[in-house]
Amino acid sequence: MLLIECPHCGPRAEIEFRCGGEAHIARPADPSALDDNAWAEFLFYRSSPKGVHAERWNHAHGCQRWFNALRDTMSDRILATYPAGAARPNITTIEAAR
Repeated sequence: MLLIECPHCGPRAEIEFRCGGEAHIARPADPSALDDNAWAEFLFYRSSPKGVHAERWNHAHGCQRWFNALRDTMSDRILATYPAGAARPNITTIEAAR
């Protein structure tokens, strides 16, 4: 079982969490000005990189707060977690600390 470090509660079992998709997606300033294609692009199209990816997570069976995680999509290893609204950590700093 994977342990995920909630930035608010500490390490917990993965079954307590729900993934909410890609992190750091800016909402359109004026959604009503978007045509159907642009709105679909915002809602449905996300990057799916091979390697480190920033995702939103919810501690659904704990504090119920949202936070962000840097996850390596090749190994499924979570490299760092940080509160929602915080800046994305520098991956080279994280790897150097390991």
